Amino acid sequence: MSDAAKTPADFWFDPLCPWAWMTSRWMLEVEKVRPVEVRWHVMSLAVLNENRLDELPAQYAENMRPGGKAWGPVRVVIAAQQLHGDEVVGRLYTALGTRIHNEGLGVSTESIAAALEDAGLPAELIAYADKDTYDAELRASHKAGIDLVGQEVGTPVIAVPGHDGEQLAFFGPVVTPAPKGEEAAKLWDGTLMVASIPGFYEIKRTRTQGPVFD
Repeated sequence: MSDAAKTPADFWFDPLCPWAWMTSRWMLEVEKVRPVEVRWHVMSLAVLNENRLDELPAQYAENMRPGGKAWGPVRVVIAAQQLHGDEVVGRLYTALGTRIHNEGLGVSTESIAAALEDAGLPAELIAYADKDTYDAELRASHKAGIDLVGQEVGTPVIAVPGHDGEQLAFFGPVVTPAPKGEEAAKLWDGTLMVASIPGFYEIKRTRTQGPVFD
C-alpha cells in the first residue's frame, strides 16, 4: 500500500516518559497490521508542568525545572528535527527510548550522545541539550499536540483524521507490555472506536504493573 493510502497518525511524545515509550512501541506494531503511518512530534513534560511545579513530588519537580533532566532530550530532538528534517525524529526517539528505558541508562549526557550515534546523527547535536535555541519551536510543537486534548493529560497524544474532517485526538492508551500482532490491531480499532464517540472522555483502572520493556 502506498503511503498516500495510509492513515496518518500524529504522535506527540516526551522521551522521558516510560508510558509514552510503551505506547510508541505499540504504534510501530500498528503500522504492521493496519494501513497507518505514524508521524512523530515532540512535546515536553517540563513545559506541561512549568506552572505547577509546587504541586509535584520533589524529585519529579526537580527534573522539570530549568536545567533539569527533562529538558535535554526534548531539546536535542527538536534541534535534530529543525536541522535534519522530520524524518529523523522517530529514529532518534527509538534510539533515546532504547537507551533510557530498555537499557535502563536514564537521562544523561552519555546516553543522549550514544542515542545520537545510534540514530546516525551528528554528535554535535548534544550541545543543544543545554541550549534554548529551539525552545520556541519546542513549545509550538508541544502546543500543537496538547491543544487537541487539553491541559489535564500528558504524553503521549495521538491524533488521526476523523470522519468529519476534524482531528480525532486522545491521550494514551496506557498499556504494558506493548501489544503485538492481532492484539495491537484490536487495541487500535477499539481505541479509535471509543474516541470517535462524541462526549466520550475516559476509561481507566488502577495500574497493577509497571512498564514492561521487551
